[in-house]
Amino acid sequence: MAKQSGEMENLVSNTELLSLYQGKKVLLTGHTGFKGAWLMNWLTQLGADVKGYALPPSYEGGIYQLMEPFVPGASILADIRNKELLKQTVLDFRPDFIFHLAAQPLVRLSYEIPAETFEVNAIGTANLLEAAIRLDKHCAIVVITTDKVYENKEQDILYKEDDVLGGYDPYSASKACTEIVVSSFRNSFFNPSQALKNRPAIASARAGNVIGGGDWSKDRIVPDIVRALSAEQSIPVRNPNSIRPWQHVLEPLHGYLVLGALLYNLPATYSSAYNFGPLPEDHLTVQQLVETAIGSWGSGNWSNLAVPGQPHEANLLKLDIAKAMQQLHWKPKLSAKEAIRWTIEWYTQPVKEQLAFTLQQINQYQAL
Repeated sequence: MAKQSGEMENLVSNTELLSLYQGKKVLLTGHTGFKGAWLMNWLTQLGADVKGYALPPSYEGGIYQLMEPFVPGASILADIRNKELLKQTVLDFRPDFIFHLAAQPLVRLSYEIPAETFEVNAIGTANLLEAAIRLDKHCAIVVITTDKVYENKEQDILYKEDDVLGGYDPYSASKACTEIVVSSFRNSFFNPSQALKNRPAIASARAGNVIGGGDWSKDRIVPDIVRALSAEQSIPVRNPNSIRPWQHVLEPLHGYLVLGALLYNLPATYSSAYNFGPLPEDHLTVQQLVETAIGSWGSGNWSNLAVPGQPHEANLLKLDIAKAMQQLHWKPKLSAKEAIRWTIEWYTQPVKEQLAFTLQQINQYQAL
């Protein structure tokens, strides 16, 4: 029997979150990436039976490679555009939850491969949801998009979930398309107003700029910081005055887990979009992020590498998280400065200790 809304909200906001995922089957796409590997660790800690579906890791030294020896058989290394294999994976595994993180996640790379970015992000999501149509059981599906789905007016405003979707660059636009795909499938096949039993329910999650240990992606500020500081070189900074909703990776992942649990129990109530970001005072400039990271590292400096003609990236972006706070009883636990400190602490660990430190930070976060 489904729990009442208030009861569920209290349940998923404390340590009993463990019981919601323990023993459940969770299909996690994009598990070899930065956020996906953190989520795979957390779900494993919660006792879930996790199956990952993603391309091989795009860089060395990430969290997935640290944990891979301990989760044999939990991965299918394949493209989200492989429609038949993806469908067979969904139907064979019969998940209780799907967290869809597989994507082309980089703004600057989207300028180099725009069509592929749209294909992976929008069509890949459609492939997954089409497979879910044939899943004759109840399943909570959380599709992860981005804070960049909104038509960014470059103004000092907080974007709400019902604001106009858009996207200047191919990555942002592809994720806005993904949101439209989710809305269409929700209305057409998984309409929560019909209250159908044994059918999937879909929500989407729009997270801010996420930082944390184990990210070595190209053209991301934290890997650039760590590479430069490790080599005792000046940190190259493209857009020091740009403002972003920085948050530690565990913040939105906690939101996804809370949303998934509520969606599973009360699909008609939670089948919608939610922003996950920092509190308003934690929207920092890139320069503030870099200088805080240098302080946590203990030494270093940075240089402005802004040059004319570089690909457009938004200068100002802020999220309104009131809906998630009110409806999900989710809220950030770490300030931006704490998030940066946790991130730098991860990178200063010896390689052989990084997986254990990842699990330690998950446990530490849950205890907050």
